[in-house]
Amino acid sequence: MRSDITIVFDTRRSLDLSANVDPSPQRQAEARDWFDGAWETLGCEPLRPSGKVLLLDKVLGVADALGYDTLSTDEKEAREFAEHLALALERPRITVDLPGLTVGY
Repeated sequence: MRSDITIVFDTRRSLDLSANVDPSPQRQAEARDWFDGAWETLGCEPLRPSGKVLLLDKVLGVADALGYDTLSTDEKEAREFAEHLALALERPRITVDLPGLTVGY
């Protein structure tokens, strides 16, 4: 499965990534676990006042913590993020809108 991913950092900076993955329930679970680990490692904070953190919140937090500079210059990090996102959501088109705090597909 191919996923085309756009990450919007602000009005002037966005990044287009793509990933070709073979989805399976096991790989989807591993991708979700990767976002859990990355969330903790990068020291991300909950976006909601309740403190509840959903998968899409983790996607936003990890994308924000990695940032435009890392994802645009570090091919390994960008590929890893894109592949895990494609596996976790299993969608052909994904938009991560950091200013709008949304993940659309």
